Amino acid sequence: MLGYVVNVPLGYLLGSIPFGLVLGYLWTGRDIREFGSGKTGTTNVLRTAGRIPAALVVVGDITKGALPAVIGRFVFDDWGVAAAGSAVAVVGHIWPIFAGFRGGRGVATAFGGMAVLAPFAGLACLGVAAVILLATRYVSLMSIISTAGAGVLMAIGYVAGWTPPAALIFTLVAGGLIQYMHIPNMRRLLAGTEPRIGHGGDRRATG
Repeated sequence: MLGYVVNVPLGYLLGSIPFGLVLGYLWTGRDIREFGSGKTGTTNVLRTAGRIPAALVVVGDITKGALPAVIGRFVFDDWGVAAAGSAVAVVGHIWPIFAGFRGGRGVATAFGGMAVLAPFAGLACLGVAAVILLATRYVSLMSIISTAGAGVLMAIGYVAGWTPPAALIFTLVAGGLIQYMHIPNMRRLLAGTEPRIGHGGDRRATG
């Protein structure tokens, strides 16, 4: 129980660190949430601030998800504590207390948790994501498909006895949140109005 008491609030606070908002402001002097997608994730930082801050943001956001998992596994030696901490980090990234509850979509933070909880599955999903992004140039499509694929892969691993139940639950919870956050993107993809990677940073955010 102590592990949950420590790691769950810690995970949320770590997830709430708005790397995208801070670095975007340092590079551009403006709130990047007012432009592009209106989010604080890597994609919108790339669109609105450039490659260097985007690279720093992706490292920071992955670390936010990985650190609670590391603490849960290696400090408390509890898969459940690790999964809960990382899942709450994703929640914190999406609804950060330090940024008015307006954050990103949680993809990089979820990947950080998965990389610790199920590293081989994480690498497989990363490979799939890279192929989709190179083929389509749509970050949103990459996120939607690779997140769904992660859930399927983890379910197969659980049935085969390779994946701990807590890791599967983490993937389903985080994946569900990510899919929910991408509903506007799904609509734009179907309408043919979704911007490709690196585009759309000058338009005012609409959601």
